[in-house]
Amino acid sequence: MSSHSQRMAEKVLVTGGAGYIGSHCIVELIEAGYQPIVVDNFSNAVRGGGGVPECLRRIEKLLNTSIEFHELDLLDRASLEEVFKKHSFSAVIHFAGLKAVGESVQQPLRYYKVNLTASMNLIEVMQAHGVHNLVFSSSATVYGDPVLLPITEQHPVGNCTNPYGRTKYFIEEMIKDHCKADKRWNSILLRYFNPIGAHSSGLIGEDPQGIPNNLLPYIAQVAVGRRKCLSVFGNDYDTLDGTGVRDYIHVVDLAKGHIAALKKLKDNCGCKVYNLGTGVGYSVLQMVNAMKKASGKEISYKIAPRRDGDAACCYADPALAEKELGWKSEFELERMCEDLWRWQSMNPIGYSKEGD
Repeated sequence: MSSHSQRMAEKVLVTGGAGYIGSHCIVELIEAGYQPIVVDNFSNAVRGGGGVPECLRRIEKLLNTSIEFHELDLLDRASLEEVFKKHSFSAVIHFAGLKAVGESVQQPLRYYKVNLTASMNLIEVMQAHGVHNLVFSSSATVYGDPVLLPITEQHPVGNCTNPYGRTKYFIEEMIKDHCKADKRWNSILLRYFNPIGAHSSGLIGEDPQGIPNNLLPYIAQVAVGRRKCLSVFGNDYDTLDGTGVRDYIHVVDLAKGHIAALKKLKDNCGCKVYNLGTGVGYSVLQMVNAMKKASGKEISYKIAPRRDGDAACCYADPALAEKELGWKSEFELERMCEDLWRWQSMNPIGYSKEGD
C-alpha cells in the first residue's frame, strides 16, 4: 500500500485481533482497504518475535504490509485511552473476551468481570473520543436451547445455558440500551454459529491454548497425532445419528461478514442484529467423517456421556444477513475441512516453535 493510500485508509480498531476469528478478520480488512490497529492481551494468542503475536507477523508476510499492534488489556482503561488519543478511528470491531463455555461454568465471576468490564470500558472510551460505530462479536449461545429451528434473529434470547453465553447477552443488551440513549451510535451485533477452517495459505488458523474446547480443532489434533481419541458427548440425541448437530461456518466467510457489517454502519443503521451461519446443520459424526476424508487419517473416537448445556440441534437462518448486508457464506463443508487440515498439517503444534 502506498503511503498516500495508507493515510487515506479508514482506521478500524480491532480488539482481540490476535485471536482465531480476529486474525482472519485482519486479513479481510487489509484486503478491503482498511487499516486495522490491533489490541490484544495474549490470553489466546502466541507471541512471535518482537513481542508481536505470531499470527500478525505471518499476516504481514502474507500481505506484504505492516500492522500496528498494542499489547493491551481492555481492563486497563488508561492504556486504551492512549490508543484512542493516538488515532482517529472510523469504527471498532470488538472480539476481545474469554470464550470457553466449560470454563465459564467453573469461573463465572471471572467471565462476568472480564467480558462485561472490558466492553464497558471500550464503549465509554469510544464515547469519550467521539467514535460511534461498533461491530460486536456475539454468539448463537445467546439463543440458549433453540425453541424453533432454524434460528432467526427474532428467536427469544437470554435464556442462556452458561455464563459465557450470558456475558454475550448482557453486552448485547448494554449496546442496545446505549444506542437507544445516543442516536449518534450505530452498532451491529453479529451472532456467530460455529466457525471452523483456516485461511487457504495455511499460515494462520485456530491454535487453542491447552485442550481444545471446540470439536474441529480437537478432531484435527487427533488426525495429526497430537491427541489419542475424540470424546463424542452423547449419541442418544434426537438427530439423524444420535450426535449433536451444529451450523459450521468457514472462518473466512465469517470474517467477510464483518466487512459487510462495517459497510452497513455507514447507513446510520442504528442497532442491528445478524446471524452469521450457513443454515445447514451437521452432526458430530458427519464432521468426523468429513475430516477423515480431508486428512486421509483415521480418527478414533469414543462415546461419552452428554454434557450439561448442550442442545441437540442448533443451526441458523442466515437470510437477514443476505438481505440487508448482501453477505452469504460461500464455502462448503469439504472446503472448511480441507483448509483446516492444511493449517493443522503445516502447523502440527500450532503457532509455537518446537521446544517453546
